[in-house]
Amino acid sequence: MSELKPRIHDEANGLDYILAGDYYIPAIELPVDDERPIGKWGRMHRAYLEETNPLLLNHLILTGKLHTYLADLNEQAQDRCRLIIKQIAAAEGATEDLKRRSQWEWISAMNSIVSQAEEIIRNELIYT
Repeated sequence: MSELKPRIHDEANGLDYILAGDYYIPAIELPVDDERPIGKWGRMHRAYLEETNPLLLNHLILTGKLHTYLADLNEQAQDRCRLIIKQIAAAEGATEDLKRRSQWEWISAMNSIVSQAEEIIRNELIYT
């Protein structure tokens, strides 16, 4: 009987195989994840994909693009949320002057503004 090669390449599918015992297994490596956090918005969108579009989720997982996709979405959502908060705060007059005059009123206004901004982000980016 001939000696089995420790590594072979299959031209039909383009994969390399490694000898493990008596079997050849595909030599597949996971892509290197970037170190960016997925964050709140990325986790929310992943849960949304699990419920509504599992095919897209599986495709992203199998191609190794899920982490990058969710990290990009998280960054976009954070940037958009900050911008919306600034715009609504300016429109409603929640300024530093209000903060000096009445902290409780400013806190109440800002909590309301943050809630509005987060709802906009959920509707525009997360649940689409």
